[in-house]
Amino acid sequence: MSAVNWNQLAEQALGGECLAQSDALSVLEAPDHLLLEQLAAVYRVRRHYWGNRVRLHYLLNAQSGLCPEDCHYCSQSKISTAEIEKYPLLAQDKILAAAARAQELKAGTFCMVISGRSPSEPTFNRVLDAVKAVKNRYDLKICACLGLLNQAQTEQLAAAGVDRVNHNLNTAEAHHGEICTTHRFADRVATIEHVQTAGMTTCSGGILGMGESDQDVIDLALSLRQLQVTSVPVNFLIPIPGTPLANRQDLTPQRCLRILCLFRLLLPSQEIRIAGGREVHLRSLQPLGLYAANSIFVGDYLTTPGQAASQDWEMIQDAGFVLETADGTPLSALEVLRHRV
Repeated sequence: MSAVNWNQLAEQALGGECLAQSDALSVLEAPDHLLLEQLAAVYRVRRHYWGNRVRLHYLLNAQSGLCPEDCHYCSQSKISTAEIEKYPLLAQDKILAAAARAQELKAGTFCMVISGRSPSEPTFNRVLDAVKAVKNRYDLKICACLGLLNQAQTEQLAAAGVDRVNHNLNTAEAHHGEICTTHRFADRVATIEHVQTAGMTTCSGGILGMGESDQDVIDLALSLRQLQVTSVPVNFLIPIPGTPLANRQDLTPQRCLRILCLFRLLLPSQEIRIAGGREVHLRSLQPLGLYAANSIFVGDYLTTPGQAASQDWEMIQDAGFVLETADGTPLSALEVLRHRV
């Protein structure tokens, strides 16, 4: 591999240029001993748009299991034999309690997720009611993840007060058929476009470590760039026993960091969030991920646990970053630690 000028790639990203395919591949193929040089260059882009601030999101699995889709990574799919808790949509008081917890943990965004292909009308109406109740009580942005949505549904969500809708592309279009056969990549794109038409911001990312090629990683990031999504969760596959991808072991901490570097260079101004699998795959190198990403989940994920919030706060403080509150105001991580919940 010929020498790559990482700072030059950062300058291109800051100038709005899209990386050439060869340069994008070089980011993913770089040897481990160049990783710190990559991160230093990428941090210039991250700092330009996000300073030293870190956003926290809190995830609620508001309806679990019993999904008719066959997504191979998911413990809630119809083909999964994973032992998980299964339940219908939580009662509104439990959703409100989760929102209260999100606010206590200094999360600016409350992410409400339900399993399934698309919500039934009764479930959807209860989600709308819950959104209004949370908005009336807490100073939180709400992100809803409800599966495939049509235009009318996204307009109702916007009217109820939803700020953002999550619908991940999950992987590159060319790799989608290896991961899911019960819906198309185009169906996911259509949902994102409906959200944008309804005037809400979009949250869409992927899951890495599912057997995709380097080109698939690049193509996923380019699809997100083309769609101009606002927030990009980067998940690293947690191989869950009972799912078809239970035995995949494709990731190292260094590989994860290079993927984050690529996403920052191809999506320079977007909020990039290190999501599921952060603790499992980055391990002791988690703080380095914040030099490319500017957001993390605090608390647990859908069916897998995360690390304690106090550890996240300490990590943010020790790395020289500060939390960003719901209204975007920087909040000292040390101040948060003095008021532990």
